[in-house]
Amino acid sequence: MHDDENQLVIRSLNGDRTAYEKLYRANVGKVYALCLRMCGQKELAEDLAQESFIRAWQKLDSFRGDSKFSSWLYRLTSNVVIGHLRSSSKWQLEQYDEAIHEKTLEKVSSSDSIKAHCGDIEKALLTLSDKARVVLIMHDYLGFKHTEISDITGMAIGTSKTHLHRAKAQLKAQAEAA
Repeated sequence: MHDDENQLVIRSLNGDRTAYEKLYRANVGKVYALCLRMCGQKELAEDLAQESFIRAWQKLDSFRGDSKFSSWLYRLTSNVVIGHLRSSSKWQLEQYDEAIHEKTLEKVSSSDSIKAHCGDIEKALLTLSDKARVVLIMHDYLGFKHTEISDITGMAIGTSKTHLHRAKAQLKAQAEAA
């Protein structure tokens, strides 16, 4: 599929809209799901997914082919969603607090994983703050490192770590309460 994707990208760059439509159809479901998980609102997720594909079309020439097109698209989508969240009044960067970070680390060991038995994981994700949800999804679902999350979101690495640990602690508490 990697070679097929690259061929579709090359054809798209040469103006073949049918090739881009194939890339769109192959990825739209996952892009929408990522947007929904990150923002928590269906209509907004639809808008952000569309914005992601528009931005992907505009920046297609920056795709180098080092990774799968879908990986590049997910990173771009994360940036679109985070950009939207940052511009909303709800997204205000917090200062990193070492004491809070240490307290959070005590609650959740780094070997803990999120247990999906807390019922509906989508519902559980919506209970998290925007920043905690974004960091959790970027780190645990998309595999970004904290340095990459920091670069994309503009939050300090320590703040990213704090949000991840708080999110895991909250989800763990919800799972244990269920």
